[in-house]
Amino acid sequence: MNTSVLFPSCNTATLDPYIPDGTNPWNVQKVKHTYRRLGFSANQLEVDNALALSPNDFIDNLVDNAFNLPPTATPVWGNWSYNDFTDYETENEQYIQDWLKQTGNDFLTDDLRGRMVAFWLNHFVTGLETYYYAPYLYQYYNVCQSHALGNLKDFVHAIGITPAMLIYLNGFENTNVEPNENYARELYELFTLGEGNGYTQADITATAEALTGWNHWDDYGAPIYFDASTWVDGNKTIFGQTGNWNYDDVINILFQERGTLVANYICEKLYKFFVSPEVDASIQANIIQPLAQTLINNNFELVPMLKQLFKSEHFFNERAIGVVIKSPFDLIFGYVKETGFFYNDSLMEYFLYYSGVLGQQLYNPPNVAGWQRDEDWINSSTLTGRWQGIENYLWILYDGGFQNSFVDFAKDLTNDSNDPAFITQVLIDHFVPKQLFTATDYDAATDIFKWEVPQNYYDDGIWNLDWPDAWYQVALLLKHIATIPEFQLK
Repeated sequence: MNTSVLFPSCNTATLDPYIPDGTNPWNVQKVKHTYRRLGFSANQLEVDNALALSPNDFIDNLVDNAFNLPPTATPVWGNWSYNDFTDYETENEQYIQDWLKQTGNDFLTDDLRGRMVAFWLNHFVTGLETYYYAPYLYQYYNVCQSHALGNLKDFVHAIGITPAMLIYLNGFENTNVEPNENYARELYELFTLGEGNGYTQADITATAEALTGWNHWDDYGAPIYFDASTWVDGNKTIFGQTGNWNYDDVINILFQERGTLVANYICEKLYKFFVSPEVDASIQANIIQPLAQTLINNNFELVPMLKQLFKSEHFFNERAIGVVIKSPFDLIFGYVKETGFFYNDSLMEYFLYYSGVLGQQLYNPPNVAGWQRDEDWINSSTLTGRWQGIENYLWILYDGGFQNSFVDFAKDLTNDSNDPAFITQVLIDHFVPKQLFTATDYDAATDIFKWEVPQNYYDDGIWNLDWPDAWYQVALLLKHIATIPEFQLK
């Protein structure tokens, strides 16, 4: 059943640029909304700096900085083949673990570029467990990072001949002796057009033949290159076009003959990722299709379309705030950014392990369709795991001697207040996209924060955040906040 027909979107705002006014101000809530969707959240200083800008300039800065950010430096082993290793088993494992941590660090520091890379890793899906080879992992990531905000057509061309993809979807096995249709099918079904949308089985068969030949290397683990000796040399008909097509031709024909469908499919996926998982007929007509036309008008350059969406009244509408369930990456990376608490590579290992336990193992989506996100992140087991993961992080910090950072965090946010109700509300509001539903919810949290300290200590102003056990009180409150339903949303 198409529930969007029964339950149309509540967000009826347009793609017109958002211009603040007295009834719809540019405020902390909208800045945090932007950072939670277009990055992995932000610290208080970043929020304050954004408030000094207009929404237009803020979005321009985020997008332009992401577009201009240079790729992560190539590790010394990034383009090795097997014979370049001294101790393959040990070194390959170590380099893979190093790159997992590097990716997590990039997500934390790269704002929109990190968020876009996370999107593309779940769109052009591969599975590390399939190839488990450090150089191919780096090369796959580098292609996703280098094209994250670039030209979509160039991206589609580049990703299909990365070794990780050639191995994961059997392109390496696709020869004129035995054509393999796996990548051809997913190129259309999942990567560019959508299931059953604008292609036939005959198109898949012909495309698979055109994609043959990418199955040669000079050494195990070396770059995979094209060799005409295993390519199907002969006419193929793809989307009504007949010729002796090869890999380059497939991409050209796809965007020439099905460009409108490609643009619409990609824009809808980006909309669901950045704005709302719900797309009804009105959203399709008034938001997705105009975005797709912008993408086409700009020769499939992503930046103009992204700016149009991110600057819009629709993106900043009240109905767009707090309607997406945080992924495990959102949960932990956003928490680190919003608190400013300590982390290092050892803690990054914990973050990635924790995300994997909650169902998001970096570089290993469940299948070629990727994580389906939103409600799929929450069940009876992962919900308690989300709470426990945050709690464990707090106690890891305590064991490492960082408990004073809990108090410093509370002092900075509340201007060193000694009012427990005020402190509680400020800390809760810092982490949730919208205020809690009732005052009773804040009262219950305040009682947790006040802990065992006698009430007269608060009444008489004796207690403050320099109290010897204040760090523990803040930790109790932070632990409680992680269990609040609104905390799971962004």
